[in-house]
Amino acid sequence: MKKKLLALALCLLSLLTACGGPAYSAEVLSSGGRKAPSAAVDLPGPGALAATDFAVELLQSTDDGGNVLLSPISVLSALAMTANGAAGETKTQMEETLGLPVEELNAYLQSYAGSLPESKEARCSLANSVWFRDDAGRLTMEQAFLDTCAGYYGADLFRAPFDETTLADLNAWVSDRTDGMIPAILDRIPDSAMVYLVNALAFDGQWESVYRENQIHEGTFTAEDGAAQPVQMMYSQEYAYLEDGLATGFLKYYEGGTYAFAALLPNEGVSLEDYIASLTGEGLRNTLTSAQSEAVEAAVPQFTAQYSSELSGVLTELGMADAFDASRADFSAMGSSPDGPLYISRVLHKTFLALDAQGTRAGAATVVEVDTGSSAPGRTVYLNRPFLYLLVDCEANLPLFIGAVRDLEN
Repeated sequence: MKKKLLALALCLLSLLTACGGPAYSAEVLSSGGRKAPSAAVDLPGPGALAATDFAVELLQSTDDGGNVLLSPISVLSALAMTANGAAGETKTQMEETLGLPVEELNAYLQSYAGSLPESKEARCSLANSVWFRDDAGRLTMEQAFLDTCAGYYGADLFRAPFDETTLADLNAWVSDRTDGMIPAILDRIPDSAMVYLVNALAFDGQWESVYRENQIHEGTFTAEDGAAQPVQMMYSQEYAYLEDGLATGFLKYYEGGTYAFAALLPNEGVSLEDYIASLTGEGLRNTLTSAQSEAVEAAVPQFTAQYSSELSGVLTELGMADAFDASRADFSAMGSSPDGPLYISRVLHKTFLALDAQGTRAGAATVVEVDTGSSAPGRTVYLNRPFLYLLVDCEANLPLFIGAVRDLEN
């Protein structure tokens, strides 16, 4: 039971991916294929806690009083790949924000992705890719970084011109690996962009017990502002009851029992905002892994949700500020560019979920845009007005001549 619920703690908090692949105009240097884990990883261990902590912190930081739908595992995967290219204080901040040293994250996410079961009724998968500019004069990639992304994350590696064809190819890659649920993640490719690190996830699960027609009735959902909204409400009896003192809920399993939908309803008098603010990763994990075997009369509305966000501000507040600052970022382990230092300019995240009588489909994609920026404006000194000048003995640090120019014609 605990293994079942633990898979849920990650999978449900993520909402998840696919694979496949059309032809691309970019040069494919590597196509998937994670290397075998070098050692066994305890999936319910520190990695799961770090992932759940990150999920809660991300939710709390993006909750603005509206609908939110995040895939923390997608964001975590994209940022963990990126962190392999960081060094110094930038790497330290990223590891503190993500919850584990990057080497441990690599091993954990590799093992987690490799452990995901698939069946016709319930499928949950992840895919990663790295796209970098095909311009040796402007970008030098570190081979060790690319090898890590390919080996631990099964990342497809693309050398690309970063033009309109690359924009189309990258979006097509995301669409293909989310079964079309995220048709596009990137809106443009700036001339200064050098690298894109992308994660895509898709989940498609059929309920263990699908809802029959006589279990679906017209109902009313009361919005936070008190407005009554008509919905199709689906009724069932479930047998995994959740309670944490501030909310009650249930688990409804998908076919095979590996994945489940979890719902937590704040108690009367507790707002959703206050409930989200009260959450901790450890507390949420304890709730999900401590379901009680009690009958629950449950009702779930049919709904579809879509969400998109640019997460650079949120991640800066969570502690990885240097990564987004061109003057402080250190991504020397990823590569280098004469155009300026590499830094993260944007972290784009999109999600989709549809829940109905048959089951749930959900997709997510995250792209980390690595850009170049001038570390500081260059100084300009034009001797186009009166000036002082010297000839200096640099070893003795003595001026041999000193003069002033006020008029060049005399």
